[in-house]
Amino acid sequence: VRVLHLKENIASLARLLASTSHGGFPVVCRPKPDHAEVFQGTIKRLELCMLLENEHIFEPETNDGTFSSSHPLSYEKITVEKLPNLSRLTMLLNRYTTDPQYQQLFINLEPYINKSAMSVQAHFSLQRTYIIFRTLGLCHLTVVDQQNQVVGVITRKDLMPFPLEEKLRLQLAPQ
Repeated sequence: VRVLHLKENIASLARLLASTSHGGFPVVCRPKPDHAEVFQGTIKRLELCMLLENEHIFEPETNDGTFSSSHPLSYEKITVEKLPNLSRLTMLLNRYTTDPQYQQLFINLEPYINKSAMSVQAHFSLQRTYIIFRTLGLCHLTVVDQQNQVVGVITRKDLMPFPLEEKLRLQLAPQ
C-alpha cells in the first residue's frame, strides 16, 4: 500500500505521482513518536496535483516538525474534475524529482485530507463492502487492522464481478 504522511516531502510526493496511477491515497500519521502510523483520511490524486502547482505552500522542515506559516489553499482551488494542464504537471513532477532543493521542502497535507473517509476492517464482509461501494459511490476504500493501521486499499475495479469471481475461485481452490 502506498501511503502518504501529514507532512510529506515534495520530491517523494512527485516520485510517487510519477510512478503510480492510483486515484487516491490513504494518509497516515504517528500520534506519538513511539506509536505506529495510523489512518487519518484520504486524499485524491487530482488534489495532490493541484497542490503541487502551488509552490508558495511548500515549506522547509522545522526542528520540531511543525509548519511555520501555513496558508492553506481554498477548497475550490484544489477540487477539479480534471487537470487543467497535464504537460505543465509533467514538467513540474520532473523538476521536483531532479532538483535537490525540493528534497528539503515539505507540504502539510492536513488541511486537504478527507478526515471522514470510510475505512473497513481487514476481515470485513465482502458483501457489505460491495454494498458500501454501491451505496456511497466510492472509488476506493481503505482497509485497516484493529490498531487502525493501513493494510490495504480496495478499489471499484477489485469489486467488478469477473475479476472477483476469479480471485475467489483461486483463493478457495484446494491447495
